[in-house]
Amino acid sequence: MTNGTFTDGTDPWWAGGTTVAARDGRLCADVPAGAANPWDVSIGHNAVPLAAGARYTLRFTAQASAPVTVKANVQLNEAPWTTVSSRDVALTSQPSTHTYEFTGSVDSANGTLTFQLGGAAAAYTFCLDDVSLTSEPGEDPGDGPEQLDNGRFDEGTLAWYSYGTTDTGVVDGALCTTVPGGLANPWDAGVGQNDVALVAGAQYTLSFRAKGSSAASVRAAVQLGEDPYTASLAQSLTLDTAWKSYSYTFTGAGDSAKGQVAFQLGGAATGFTFCLDDVSLVGGRAEEPYEPDTGPRVRVNQVGYLPAGPKAATVVTTSTAALPWQLRDAAGAVVASGTSTPRGVDAASGQNVHTVDFSGFTRAGTGYTLVADGETSHPFDISAELYRRLRSDALQFFYIQRSGIAIDGGLVGAQYARPAGHLGVAPNRGDTDVPCQAGGCGYRLDVRGGWYDAGDQGKYVVNGGIATAQLLSTYERTKTAATARFGAALGDGSLRVPEHGNRIPDVLDEARWELDFLMRMQVPAGQPLAGMAHHKVHDQAWTGIPMQPQDDPQPRELHPPSTAATLNLAATAAQCARLFAPYDAAYARRCLTAARTAYAAAKQHPAVYADPNDGNGGGTYADGDVSDEFYWAAAELYLTTGEAGYLTDVTASRHHTGDVFTSSGFGWASTAALGRLDLATVPSGLSTSERNRIRQSVLDAAGRYLTTQRGQAYGLPMPGDAGGYFWGANSNIINNAVVLATAYDLSGRAEYRDGAVQAMDYIFGRNALNQSYVTGWGEHASQNQHSRIFANQADQRLPHPPAGSLAGGANAGLDDPYAAKLLRGCKPMFCYVDHIESYATNEVAVNWNSALAWMASFLDDQGTAAPAAAACTVRYIDYGRWQDGSGYTGQVEVTNTGTTTVDGWTLRFAWSTDPVLREAWMGKATQEGATVTVTNETYNQRIQPGATVMVGFNATTALTLAKPPPGLFTLNGAVCGSA
Repeated sequence: MTNGTFTDGTDPWWAGGTTVAARDGRLCADVPAGAANPWDVSIGHNAVPLAAGARYTLRFTAQASAPVTVKANVQLNEAPWTTVSSRDVALTSQPSTHTYEFTGSVDSANGTLTFQLGGAAAAYTFCLDDVSLTSEPGEDPGDGPEQLDNGRFDEGTLAWYSYGTTDTGVVDGALCTTVPGGLANPWDAGVGQNDVALVAGAQYTLSFRAKGSSAASVRAAVQLGEDPYTASLAQSLTLDTAWKSYSYTFTGAGDSAKGQVAFQLGGAATGFTFCLDDVSLVGGRAEEPYEPDTGPRVRVNQVGYLPAGPKAATVVTTSTAALPWQLRDAAGAVVASGTSTPRGVDAASGQNVHTVDFSGFTRAGTGYTLVADGETSHPFDISAELYRRLRSDALQFFYIQRSGIAIDGGLVGAQYARPAGHLGVAPNRGDTDVPCQAGGCGYRLDVRGGWYDAGDQGKYVVNGGIATAQLLSTYERTKTAATARFGAALGDGSLRVPEHGNRIPDVLDEARWELDFLMRMQVPAGQPLAGMAHHKVHDQAWTGIPMQPQDDPQPRELHPPSTAATLNLAATAAQCARLFAPYDAAYARRCLTAARTAYAAAKQHPAVYADPNDGNGGGTYADGDVSDEFYWAAAELYLTTGEAGYLTDVTASRHHTGDVFTSSGFGWASTAALGRLDLATVPSGLSTSERNRIRQSVLDAAGRYLTTQRGQAYGLPMPGDAGGYFWGANSNIINNAVVLATAYDLSGRAEYRDGAVQAMDYIFGRNALNQSYVTGWGEHASQNQHSRIFANQADQRLPHPPAGSLAGGANAGLDDPYAAKLLRGCKPMFCYVDHIESYATNEVAVNWNSALAWMASFLDDQGTAAPAAAACTVRYIDYGRWQDGSGYTGQVEVTNTGTTTVDGWTLRFAWSTDPVLREAWMGKATQEGATVTVTNETYNQRIQPGATVMVGFNATTALTLAKPPPGLFTLNGAVCGSA
């Protein structure tokens, strides 16, 4: 560095967004407030020579007039601006000296040292002194290609795994992790990298630097990453508390693409911190770059299209001019043609694309193909029944994912049959009598049942909560949405579940399996935090793949309660109460009690958060903002009870008037949208103006999603940059489609329906990879999702995931080692691989399939024309509760607003909570579940234009719930307006 002590003024240091001056032998800059990005205010030193492999030490003294964190970056000073080292530096008003070591990754004379100072909310003064950057040559790693990714940890922990440890992360450019003491074996804890190609007889050199907080013994191994774990190198070493370099040369013991570099850290009597840097494995053969097979360049919904729905495709081409296209039937005859619309380069895929719109073709048929630019698409169908089976497939996933029950092959196929898991039968050690984590509580709980969350066999209240809510809402939508026809397709017997035949809709039976588990997770009365819900239950340590539930030998543990989990219980149990009330009043009462108790406990303990480091053996599902869960839970309790206290909490929440529909969609950590959607659709005592405002917020969000969708050449309602492709993004894309679908249910405007339907094209293959993300649906569908149960790719004796299983989808974060190694540098839409090891792009999860199940039900409802609006209005009159509180009397008045006589009529509506029809007059009335059907008497069979017929009724109520007017009335199948 030149003039790092600033005795000669400020040259050659530069500044951007501020000015610098030498003050008392220091370089100082006044940093303004409000800069959007750290780099908007910077100072630095150019012409820094950089050498790949050289070891550098950056040292400086700095201070700030107020506490602030800045960035110290060493990077290339020209495109592609490669960062060699980036460190966050916490400063106070007292001078502090900082020393950072790193290894060069580029060769250039045009490097730069930059201090990025922007982004603080308040202005401050930054001062710098005694800056030096020194280097020493790096060691020659030897001949051959590098087999490891991110060995210097410049990209965080990308491509590296850890297990049995805590607090794993990058500290001062090195990978560090905390290792517990008392583990029995070296391999009980470790860090490493999988999928390393090894060649028998090839020479390799493994080199790295390591240190420990104590002189612990560890083992460095290069071995097969699966049984029998044959080692090519297994070297024990004793750590020093200072950095020490290690290098080992060895010969590959066998050929495998499943090699592994492993640092086995278990076995020490006391815990210690292990740090690792500059890891390199050279030798063997260079890997061939991964090129996905994307099939024909004409991308369609591989399942097909609804006759009256939108029909769009995307063509990948080098042409910038419009192209002719042809739609051909199964016999190859041309049935429609036109020209494409050039769309330029799609940002998410990097492809030059055109779009094709053939919505005008409506003839049903099978085996259609679309031809353009010399390419023929995968075949697809046009059918009103296109999604009929998807409705049941997506819901069927949940039965097969159940815990604590034998899965009946007679219901779902012999390949999915298995004994009950986690019922305390050896080798299982749960879930009928589960203790808390050490020191967590003094009781044990029976937490059997529920659904296994995803690829693991943990059970999580927050993820189970949103999944349960979406299954319940799939059914609840049938009471208010005209196209749902009061749930005829979701009734008892519609699913292959053991409870069918009990006169309860099967989707509610399935939700009940999880609801029972959620309520079992509630802390018992008399205990600390009584009424709250434990955050999760799972294995004490990670298990391998495959692992059938009944074979899991790991101890199970209850993890501490959290406010987020408690509010998920409150919200779902409240929704349970109003939906189960017509079928099982005792169960509804139990749900309501659990919901009230949980909500009260959450208000008493509003800031109990799950530990973000509690991830050994299961996911963390940490959530540091539970304001959205409070809003959701209060909304569900208000809709169920109608009580003013819950409404007060709803209206006091910032989410009630804020925008809860973000561009990236809602999910388990952002649940305010669930409350808003139910407040918009479920009948309640809200004022007309307030209900209209809430409904308009849904329409406004849907309008934004339509605008986004129209700007995407692949037709999805999600931004086309890396920010739109993250872990589980497919479910968020579908959840945005749910908002569009709800807007259609509320308004009847076809543009919202078409947007929702078209959004699913992306899920079923109209994407850059030509990949259908739903198993069993499409010509090229995901089938190797990350799952310990459906692990066919790891063990061919096991099945693939069942039809209707949704994969997580493209994830630009590349958050698992397999994807990070295979897909490095991918464009966002290409960041997916159908491989069992890629849990960050290709897992299954209950909260993803619940979104698919809701949307599949909506899609199937759109196969036939929506019921027309009838020339009628309805007035619903509630005369109030009886003196003993056991019921009430009401009346429905139907007026013919048309010009022709109605000759014979059937009126239908569904109560939102618990009324049970006792008797009716001036009409023959029956009730099935919540749905009431009234047919005319002989004397009022005809309704003249302008005339009104009245039907009176008495209804009993087993619970004291809200009883608003029904949200939907149909006359002879057509929708009536409100009087």
